[in-house]
Amino acid sequence: MQLTASPRYGILSPMKAMVLNRLTLLAENDTPLRLTDLPEPVPGEEEILVRVSACGVCHTELDEIEGRMPPPRLPIILGHQVVGRVAETGSRAHAFQVGDRIGVAWIYSACGKCKFCRAGNENLCLDFKATGRDAHGGYAEYMTVSQDFAYRIPNPFTDAEAAPLLCAGAIGYRSLRLTGLQDGQNLGLTGFGASAHLVLKMARYLYPHSPIFVFARSEKERAFARELGAAWAGDVEDEAPAKPDGIIDTTPVWKPVVEALRNLERGGRLVINAIRKEEMDKEHLAQLDYPAHLWLEKEIKSVANVTRRDVSEFLALAARIPIKPEVQEYSLAEANVALAELKARKIRGAKVLRIEGV
Repeated sequence: MQLTASPRYGILSPMKAMVLNRLTLLAENDTPLRLTDLPEPVPGEEEILVRVSACGVCHTELDEIEGRMPPPRLPIILGHQVVGRVAETGSRAHAFQVGDRIGVAWIYSACGKCKFCRAGNENLCLDFKATGRDAHGGYAEYMTVSQDFAYRIPNPFTDAEAAPLLCAGAIGYRSLRLTGLQDGQNLGLTGFGASAHLVLKMARYLYPHSPIFVFARSEKERAFARELGAAWAGDVEDEAPAKPDGIIDTTPVWKPVVEALRNLERGGRLVINAIRKEEMDKEHLAQLDYPAHLWLEKEIKSVANVTRRDVSEFLALAARIPIKPEVQEYSLAEANVALAELKARKIRGAKVLRIEGV
């Protein structure tokens, strides 16, 4: 099998990649990705060739595989939490040198000209392209990216630790900014996977006087939250000791949204950190009650992707704290295993593929 969607892939030395050829509902023991030998990609004039060393595994990949988001270009190499080293530079790519350690995030490119890009909101650009969806990503030994959408990785992190910072961390940072939280106000987190556990760590640093309440259906997740410093952890239907002024929802389902609105302080803001939610059925609609959930100036705000500013600022913040993500490592060939465990919610921290030595 050959990838023919990108003209950059030429007849060069082979590399290994985990390739998605078709959309499917992921069931137990499914293997939607196939380990494939492909030609090594060639960087364009303003691009760099990255020798990938680690790539995070994200719930967004499940959404891509199962068709819950704008369909990826097939066949496609998934992966948008990429860490590696510059192996080659294009003729007009001078921002990095061969050997530099860099990262690639969900934002692969944007037009740079529209009103959103000019305002620094590339995440809203109509020509936004996502790594691992609209362009080949990091479930491979090599990938290419524009020098303008690559980021230097700070020294405190190993490659595996840095990978989840590029999505789970950066999107968590954007979500936390959008809450408008002030130090001393209460913060709530619904769901406690890769992104939420990083939000908790950065929130404790940025808002040391703010109690953090975690709502998660798994006792293991609740115990993990308490271990990391949550003031309280309970089920999504439980009531926290005090109402949160801001809540960040990181789940793929609707029930936590309804429960979060019920728990939210008057005038508070719920930030939904998810690209897709499950379909809302009549049961969920019946549960949504205006006086109980939305009245008293409560707000709902969604998060759309990340900007370059989010990634750059968060990497600097993570190095300063420093944030050391909890990671579970898998080989590239074990990508299907990592995805299946993610769907089964076998989660503690973030899952990362180690690409070297495939």
